[in-house]
Amino acid sequence: MLVISVKTRYFLCVFLITTIGRTVEDKLPNIVFMLVDDLGWFDVSYHGAKINTDNIDSLSKEGIILDNYYVQPICTPTRSALMSGRYPIHTGLQHGIIYPPSPSGLPLHFKILPEKLKEVGYATHMVGKWHLGFYKWDYTPTFRGFDSFLGFYCGAEHFYTHQILGYLDFRDGRRILKEENGTYATDVYTKRTQEIIRSHDHSKPLFLYLPFQNVHDPLEAPSEYIEKYSFITDKTRQIHAAKIDYTDKAIGNITRTLKETGLWENTLLIFSTDNGGIHLYGGYNWPLRGEKTTLWEGGVRGVAFVSGGLVPRKGVVCKELLHVTDWYPTLTHLAGCSDKNDAIDGVDVWKTIAYDQPSPRTEILHNIDLPNNATSAPGYEGIAVRMGDMKLMLNVPNSTWYIPPEMKDDTTCCKTDGTTTVITEALYNITADPTERTDLSSKYPDLVHKMKDRVQYYMKGLVPPIMKPNDPTAYETAKKNGAWSPWEE
Repeated sequence: MLVISVKTRYFLCVFLITTIGRTVEDKLPNIVFMLVDDLGWFDVSYHGAKINTDNIDSLSKEGIILDNYYVQPICTPTRSALMSGRYPIHTGLQHGIIYPPSPSGLPLHFKILPEKLKEVGYATHMVGKWHLGFYKWDYTPTFRGFDSFLGFYCGAEHFYTHQILGYLDFRDGRRILKEENGTYATDVYTKRTQEIIRSHDHSKPLFLYLPFQNVHDPLEAPSEYIEKYSFITDKTRQIHAAKIDYTDKAIGNITRTLKETGLWENTLLIFSTDNGGIHLYGGYNWPLRGEKTTLWEGGVRGVAFVSGGLVPRKGVVCKELLHVTDWYPTLTHLAGCSDKNDAIDGVDVWKTIAYDQPSPRTEILHNIDLPNNATSAPGYEGIAVRMGDMKLMLNVPNSTWYIPPEMKDDTTCCKTDGTTTVITEALYNITADPTERTDLSSKYPDLVHKMKDRVQYYMKGLVPPIMKPNDPTAYETAKKNGAWSPWEE
């Protein structure tokens, strides 16, 4: 019988870990990034939801669940942070979203993720929602590093007609895609994604960005999937559950195609929401406080995991602090990209995710979004910063704990904590109190002062919001082309 000493076992483990690490870092990995729109904390079954997410659950359990991972509270800011590695206050996209007729976009002087990956030989493809501006062609995915693009430019649209505000918003590259009218969007996206995977040249690494249209509103899903959730009496939640289930089906089909084509073993799959769910359209973040558009945990704490054949640890939960800006440096590092002139806010967290090392991230600026730096008003998020376990919130609109309808006898939401519409100052220990019920600001005034100083530091580098008023020419161009289109040269 072979007896292996403790010392020998230790060095064997180190050898195996470093060998696996070299596999990821020496051979350029295929990267598949799935960004699900408006997926709430309580919208997956591994968080307790009575919704079928078998494929999502399986992938998460075969990989690494990111349990302390944060995004921005709304669509455009999260996408800008992912693509640039920068907080929205440094791109001018900290307030609201880009509306169809707005002449705004993620500034062109930022070299975004697909452009960086393309420099080192990646084939880059995008299927789904852009939402980072299209008023000039240069702002569209086709001109920002993607070899191919099928999807839509705006923030939402109908799943069958592919229209928003009366005009089509569906593209295959630059071509307006008219022939898919009546086809559920998720089916179009899944088919194209599978075609990309099957036709991919294995001698090149693949970057596949899949920002799903689901589960954003409007409330549209195939009828047979809606019927599966007849036990949910709230119709809004019922349709939302159906959309999640259908998205899970698409994820399963895409994953199987990666395996069938032999790409899976050299693939890192990243799954993330773009913000919390919103109860108005059936999304819930229970037991977290708040929802989409807010800086409470329900708006910014994201469902996320890493999976794929190249994940060195499987079936584990990472509780280290992570942020959506971290994907930019993490993925470009794994791809061997140059770090020159990248003054970014994200940090490389691969060793944290892969090898359970402490996160190099010790704080997160959730956002600074105030009208003239004054008290919050409707449409503004306020200020929130995280330092270690603690989270300071300043001038934030109050929010509550929304209970999913299937968990209670009625469909009313629980009452807001108090009657104050704006919380001027609050401090929470998120590690001990993730549901944000106990304000510690009066107990730790020195810490509040220290964290306010940190906010002032960020304010010094703040770029004013770049969102511009709607341009009537956008409507004129959409009417002329029968589709939302760039309207400036």
